[in-house]
Amino acid sequence: MQPAADREAPEASDAELLARLERRDGSALARLYDRYAGCALAAAQRVLRDRADAEDVVQEVFLQLWHGRARYDERRGRFASWLFVLARNRAIDRVRQRRGRPSDPSDPAREPAAAGPDAEQRVLAGERERRVVEALAALPAGQRAAIELAFYRGLSHSEIAVELAEPIGTVKSRMHRAMAALREALGGVA
Repeated sequence: MQPAADREAPEASDAELLARLERRDGSALARLYDRYAGCALAAAQRVLRDRADAEDVVQEVFLQLWHGRARYDERRGRFASWLFVLARNRAIDRVRQRRGRPSDPSDPAREPAAAGPDAEQRVLAGERERRVVEALAALPAGQRAAIELAFYRGLSHSEIAVELAEPIGTVKSRMHRAMAALREALGGVA
């Protein structure tokens, strides 16, 4: 006979799984991982551009959940959105850590690219990406979440309001303030 956790209906809600997770139920963590690791990986990989680093970030996020260091507050929105933002923020933290550490000169990824217009475009694109990541990281959490949901998940203002459990007016004003801050930080590019 199978244990009760293994026979559980696959439609367990996030709230049920989170309650079980608080009681240290490993199968609840496994179900949440199965349900959301792909989304978290995509969020981290967009920032890091490296699958191995993104996988490490996802593992860190789920370990934080397991150890209770990352606390989801249902009043602030859906669990999936919170997890998405958490993974993205951890990836941004990893980018910041990289800047403070000398890189390994033997790393093949550090080999210089061939010279020419394509190489110059790649350098400029990488610099723009770095500036955008830094500017996003500097935004207050509410503004950053609204911008990420709009630009990385393609949600409308009303969908963002539902996702974050905020009034649509709050979402619009956060987006407006965030865009103004990004324009200033990026020199009018945003």
